[in-house]
Amino acid sequence: MNSFWQKIIIRTILKKPKKKSTNYSNYALAKGYREFAILAKRHVKDFFLITLGIFSATFGFKGFLLTNHFIDGGATGISLLVSALTSIPLYLLIIGVNIPFVILGYRIMGQAFAIKTALAITGLSVCLATVSFPDVTTDNLLVAVFGGFFLGAGIGLSVRGGAVIDGTEVLAIYLSRKFGTTIGDIIVVINVIIFAAAAYFLGIEVALYSMITYLAASKTLDFIVEGIDEYIGVTIISSRSEKMRQMIINNMGRGVTVYSGKGGYGKRGETKEVDIIYTVITRLELNKLNTEIEKIEPTAFVVMNSVKDTKGGMIKKRPLKH
Repeated sequence: MNSFWQKIIIRTILKKPKKKSTNYSNYALAKGYREFAILAKRHVKDFFLITLGIFSATFGFKGFLLTNHFIDGGATGISLLVSALTSIPLYLLIIGVNIPFVILGYRIMGQAFAIKTALAITGLSVCLATVSFPDVTTDNLLVAVFGGFFLGAGIGLSVRGGAVIDGTEVLAIYLSRKFGTTIGDIIVVINVIIFAAAAYFLGIEVALYSMITYLAASKTLDFIVEGIDEYIGVTIISSRSEKMRQMIINNMGRGVTVYSGKGGYGKRGETKEVDIIYTVITRLELNKLNTEIEKIEPTAFVVMNSVKDTKGGMIKKRPLKH
């Protein structure tokens, strides 16, 4: 390993006092290099997913929704509604409407999430302002269905990349923690208000088509994002269970449950005592958790299952740490 990479790893991964006399063992450098490679790979993947999501959402906007003044739910729907009623360009509204959600995301999700989301929303705005797409069809039903499909795909791909281009879900997570309601209920209330406003200002027919757009976008997002529901239960079986437990508590800001179990292996079915880690996270944290698990033990056995909702515990009480 040359001196250039050693300096990069020391500054970004090891993060120890940078004294001239400090010597790092080959093991520490190799471990740092491995973590650096994991993070680099993850960031490249996230960048690709978010970029693909931005172009998909832009195609949904400019190829389908804008010409017919159809809207979606959430912050995107608010931007489309205001754009249809005023002369303000959509690319400016996308940024303006989402700024409060980015700030809120910084408070409850952490700095890394907020930066990713701000860059993703800015990229979407730039793409809307500079990239042209032809109008694909004038059929209202096709516009509603496929406009929602490409918009939902764009939002879903961005979530897979660890960011959002529609900040409503961040608001829903915050309000669910504050009032103890479910995320789904809050999103429904927000969208009812948006579609009621669309019916009043744009007409009943446009509002009904917009609801089809929202349903298409919602189902597409659910299909793309691993973990259709708001919460994901994660079971981890690892030979380094204590480090996994500490990582979830300290890095993820989540509570854990530790089960004592036995793992079977080999042709004779030998068993071995093992601690089984269980935790519940939101789907926006899935990207970070996978990265942290890979740092500790890439071969750990991880089982994820959808959780409809949770009550009590640390999932709604303690801010997320990114």
